[in-house]
Amino acid sequence: MTETKHKKLIIFISIFLPIAVAVLFGIKIPNVEPLSFLPPIYASINGLTAILLVVAVMAIKKGNRGLHERIMKVNIGLSVLFLLMYIAYHMTSESTKFGGEGIVKTIYFIVLISHILLSVAIIPLVLITYVRTLSEQFDQHKKIAKITFPLWLYVAVSGVVVYLMISPYYIN
Repeated sequence: MTETKHKKLIIFISIFLPIAVAVLFGIKIPNVEPLSFLPPIYASINGLTAILLVVAVMAIKKGNRGLHERIMKVNIGLSVLFLLMYIAYHMTSESTKFGGEGIVKTIYFIVLISHILLSVAIIPLVLITYVRTLSEQFDQHKKIAKITFPLWLYVAVSGVVVYLMISPYYIN
């Protein structure tokens, strides 16, 4: 398995996913009970992902490649689960307006916008990092992982921050 063989698939997924999410974000399923219980669950998934990312890095630094690999596979699975829940929530619920004002509102939007932009940017990075492991290009994996890790960690942590900041404004 080589990165070159997967390049087209990585490009396709990296373009398709954000577009699909954006399109689905605007589609509301009629006559369906809002899935208002999902945001704290997918925020928790983000938190767990952040913790596991740090644990995975600690594992590889200690030379435990097997544990590192298993944790990273779990993180990819958690990311897919997050995405499915996020889409399901937004297809059944109206968007929540942030009710804060002043500097808090500015901070919220800075965190939100950076979270969204980096969540799109992280898709190809995670896929390339993973493919480099599958193709046993460990030196190349390590190089890109040094970029992927902090960005993925930021996306996971900022997802929790966004949830905590907007959660008081959810309508139940």
